[in-house]
Amino acid sequence: MSKRLVFAGTPEFARRILEELLAGPETLVGVFTQPDRPAGRGRHLQESPVKQLAREAGIPVFQPESCKTPESLELLRSLQPDLLIVVAYGQILPQAILDVPRLGALNVHASLLPAWRGAAPIARAIAAGDVETGVAIMQMEAGLDSGPVLQVRTCPIHSEDTAASLHDRLAVLGKAALRQALEDLWAGRSVAVKQDDSRVTYARKLKKEEALLDWRLPAALLDRQVRAFNPSPVAHTLFREKALRIWQARPMAEPADLPPGSITAIHKESLCVACGEGQLELLLLQPAGKGKLAAGDFIRGYHPVRGERLG
Repeated sequence: MSKRLVFAGTPEFARRILEELLAGPETLVGVFTQPDRPAGRGRHLQESPVKQLAREAGIPVFQPESCKTPESLELLRSLQPDLLIVVAYGQILPQAILDVPRLGALNVHASLLPAWRGAAPIARAIAAGDVETGVAIMQMEAGLDSGPVLQVRTCPIHSEDTAASLHDRLAVLGKAALRQALEDLWAGRSVAVKQDDSRVTYARKLKKEEALLDWRLPAALLDRQVRAFNPSPVAHTLFREKALRIWQARPMAEPADLPPGSITAIHKESLCVACGEGQLELLLLQPAGKGKLAAGDFIRGYHPVRGERLG
């Protein structure tokens, strides 16, 4: 049986799934990824992680601005794929594209569908306080992550997990789940399970403004925000009227004796901030224009005082 694959994906999570496909036994005949975008302080054009890996492997790379054009449709047809694999591509694919491959399209999604359909499932699961997440392999249809599910792998969310650490574990699960889904497909034993639409939640795209910490909220919730927005867009507040990023923190149940946002205690290697409920112990910080600083180095360099307000 012919096993010609086309892959569509863009970020690091997709690159790790692409590694699995490059190991075979399928034949990868093309890779679609987003156009190069300006990044970094110099705003130089940067290739996506998927493009970098595909080029190194000698796989043809295509970067249409939109997959809804006749040109994109003809391009995919010319590759004669048996199956399309989509992982965090960054575009919603029209039904005409999904209809091109002989066996349709599979999507690797980093949540336990139907929970957290959409752009930011890893961060949203942490921010919501979920204790479990996972990876789902889904047959694609025109709706947003709404197709029937072929494979599921579950994964606990630990109290110290960031979006970065959970991302890495889910990428490993995604490789295993996709490999099993492909083996089942080639053997003719795939079983697709319809999603329960009554349990749908949506993981909207992350915005920088929602990473601004509101110290009136409970410390447990702020801790989840810090972890959910690491590595991007990074939780932040104001310190002496300048931006202060918070990369790592820890919630404390002890009530504060000062208003929310006030520094309540300064230790050798951490400082505590009053919240609406409890306190948040800050461990890794980044002042405006500086690199990351352990809280102890921040304290020694900036000399914060008890009662000083953040935000």
